[in-house]
Amino acid sequence: MSSQTSSKLGSNASKPAWYLPFLILISGMGGLLAGVDFGIISGALLYLDKTITMTEAEQGLMVAIYFVGGLLAALFAGGLAELIGRKKGMIAAGLIFITSILLIYTSSGFYSLLVGRVLMGLSGGLICVIVPLFMAECLPSYIRGRGTSAFGLMLVAGLPVAGGVAKYFTGIRDKAVDVAAGNPDLIFKADDEAWRMMFLVASVPGILFTIGALFLKESPRWLYRRGRKEEALDVLRLSRSEEQAQLEISEMGEHDGKSDDSTEAGESKASGSLLQRKYVVPFIIACVILACTQATGVNTIIAYAAKILQGAGLDEGDATSKLIIITSINVAFTFLGTILVDKVGRKILLSIGTGGLIFCLVAAGMLFSQFETKRVDASELVQAGLAEDGKSLKVNLEDPAFDQLIGNVPGQLNVVYKFIDSEGKEAKPVVATAFSNANESAGRVLTIEPPSETRWVDVDGKKVEKTIVKDVEKLEISRAYYGPIASGNTGLWITIILSAFMAFFAVGPGVCVWLALTELMPTRIRSIGMGVAMVLNNGVQFLSAFLFPAVVGQYGFYAMFYVWGGFTVIYFITAAFFLPETKGKTLEEIEDHFEGKTKAKA
Repeated sequence: MSSQTSSKLGSNASKPAWYLPFLILISGMGGLLAGVDFGIISGALLYLDKTITMTEAEQGLMVAIYFVGGLLAALFAGGLAELIGRKKGMIAAGLIFITSILLIYTSSGFYSLLVGRVLMGLSGGLICVIVPLFMAECLPSYIRGRGTSAFGLMLVAGLPVAGGVAKYFTGIRDKAVDVAAGNPDLIFKADDEAWRMMFLVASVPGILFTIGALFLKESPRWLYRRGRKEEALDVLRLSRSEEQAQLEISEMGEHDGKSDDSTEAGESKASGSLLQRKYVVPFIIACVILACTQATGVNTIIAYAAKILQGAGLDEGDATSKLIIITSINVAFTFLGTILVDKVGRKILLSIGTGGLIFCLVAAGMLFSQFETKRVDASELVQAGLAEDGKSLKVNLEDPAFDQLIGNVPGQLNVVYKFIDSEGKEAKPVVATAFSNANESAGRVLTIEPPSETRWVDVDGKKVEKTIVKDVEKLEISRAYYGPIASGNTGLWITIILSAFMAFFAVGPGVCVWLALTELMPTRIRSIGMGVAMVLNNGVQFLSAFLFPAVVGQYGFYAMFYVWGGFTVIYFITAAFFLPETKGKTLEEIEDHFEGKTKAKA
């Protein structure tokens, strides 16, 4: 059956009008939940660490443990979806999320918070695997791109939603502090309520998603593989014409390796070795696409965009305002990609998107290399700023000695340092940066102090805000470089390039990556394969973010842009030459292509 015939049959009107929009609504709600799930900690952490006693290491663990939970979820999400079904898997993910929010909201100590964060990561990881899987298996081919892309669109939108929630309750907290007029108990209460309410409101999309999932029907392909043909056919009829439903059931039978009368209810017959070309090739392509999506550096660029813009010559205020523009473009072009994906096709959008990314990354690298390659060693000047006790550092970039290093031009100082405690244990290296053209005088002074934390403690039955400084033996400077920063219109050009980068990513990989993950995997390995691919995706994301500060501190921003550009070349080659066009094709037709039964579409 051709894709054109499939599209026409799938668009017939003899089917319920409510189910397709409902499917897409739940997909979007799942994406919104995942976005809010990921982003809410940023604003909450401003006040959480003041009211819950935590060491610096515990604060870092509480943030990072989310990704551990997500990685664990990716390992078993596919198996869980295969075992209990896609619908029950989504309900389980929603319930885990709601449980995590309630646990965090009622927490009075670090360990209950930690468990809550692990559960948040688990729910986010489950949703990112199971929802796109479910949508790909349920939606008709003519709308599968838009329907599945709704997940990615709302995930991106969930990040500013989380920021808006944090901003709203920060405003309420600030008003409460003004009214408190210095009363420590009232200020503590305002801080405590601020972060708790941020998390509590974040439960709303989780509740809506879970309730909505209760009214979904199970994936027809999961039902069919368990011998429940009539149930699968009934589900197909909710979103397809009778003719299309019958044709897809017939295709499922052909690809499941069994006839209508050869399978008992509940059985699932294997169809050959998993090392066949029809399984291995699409699995490898999907893994490359998932890994390279993160290797473009997109999430790292978003996280460090303000620093990148400041390194391009913008002051703090300009960098922050430009960051808002860049993230808004991400949302806008993700919406555009959602509209185009079923009209233009996945292959074309991915090829255009990755090609544009290569241009942007190389252009940004060239701009930064023009001045970053002129950096010089400033270790002697920095070492002179060490305090007598060797535990702190203060370096003023207005010192004429810095002008002698590179001339009287705006400069950037990068210092890589670490603290060593009294037992000889070394903390991980940290990069500190100062700019000679900073608006505020404090920004032109690089100050490094022993790590400290502000927390509320009980003193004579009253809450008192106290700053606790960690005891360290010495501060060790690993590297110190000083070099010119961009001048003239470089900051504007980098802003334009990063905006174009986000537009190309959003309309290409940002929309198509979830489709590639679900459409390419054959039904027999789809759930397990998606879990493996997501583990790879998360691993590359972690490495990109982890290596960024060290690489920038040692070489400069240009090095990271070139590295990302190199991986994006691999991405482009995969999309342009190895990825088949899947627009308008049923999942079974896509399997036929990799089995060699159909010719690749140019």
